[in-house]
Amino acid sequence: MNTFEIGKTYSMHSPCCYDCTWSFVVVKRTASTVTLRSERGELKTCRINRQVSEWNQAETVHPLGRYSMAPSLTADHF
Repeated sequence: MNTFEIGKTYSMHSPCCYDCTWSFVVVKRTASTVTLRSERGELKTCRINRQVSEWNQAETVHPLGRYSMAPSLTADHF
């Protein structure tokens, strides 16, 4: 399984507009959480979604919230 690594930058696209992207740098991690720094310098701690991560074979978090069209940040998109 792909895992988030400290210091790497990961990005995700909007499900509605592929031109809209967000990038985050991993600044800290534990076995169940990842702390991310956004492009604007904001820090956000997210819980790793184990169920989705096992299905994707890559750790997955939702830094913008969990709603029907929420983008997912996965460890295989850097």
